Amino acid sequence: MIAVMLISVALIAGLCVLAYTLAVYALPFMLGGEAARLAYATGSGLIGAGLVGLVAGAAAYGLLVFAFASLRSPVLRLIVALVFAAPAAMAGYALVHGVTGDAVPSEVWRQIFCAIGGAVVGVLALVRLVRKIPYQS
Repeated sequence: MIAVMLISVALIAGLCVLAYTLAVYALPFMLGGEAARLAYATGSGLIGAGLVGLVAGAAAYGLLVFAFASLRSPVLRLIVALVFAAPAAMAGYALVHGVTGDAVPSEVWRQIFCAIGGAVVGVLALVRLVRKIPYQS
């Protein structure tokens, strides 16, 4: 019985790490998903829509990283970083909202936990982007 509880805690922790990693890349994933949906709606088929979505997501991520790395102004770099981190914060909010659905009976505390989770994921996405691409003066 204890082994099952430990395994379930380890699996939940692994899923939280996976969800955080995916939330950091929420903007490219969202843009790739929307491009794939548009391609599928126009008749490209399932494989073609998947390829379009993959290329669009990779291009969006590459464009954001290139813009962040090539801009010299700290204000413009901050704007690009916030564009990247805002969807991650919304994904973190939604993740905590889904996880705390049955665990937190008070709606006020649930919203507080969701806001904290969204803020943490947004800030960590911002830090991850800044750390990945150092400022070149």
